[in-house]
Amino acid sequence: MKRPDQASAAMGMAALEVVKSDDRLNCYHISLYTALLYYGNGIQKIPFHASRRKLMGFSRIKSGATYHKCMRELVSYGYLSYDPSFHPQLGSRIELTGTTADSDADR
Repeated sequence: MKRPDQASAAMGMAALEVVKSDDRLNCYHISLYTALLYYGNGIQKIPFHASRRKLMGFSRIKSGATYHKCMRELVSYGYLSYDPSFHPQLGSRIELTGTTADSDADR
């Protein structure tokens, strides 16, 4: 396992602080977002590819329906941009966007 540099680790910690304070999120959202931070190496605004199987395994989500519901809600809350891929080896394109003040006003 490669170690993230300090800048990406700091961004990952800042992202988790935002997630922690959002009352809309449950343990599945936080687990999936942590998996996304891990696979994205904590770097925001840079798209990366990850498979559903890997994300579900890392986040310990067993149900495909729960995974898709959490992913859809994370997108609607403004935490990420998600472009699904139906290619078996490519993986879906994901971009961590964080939250904005506009999305915080919707609570």
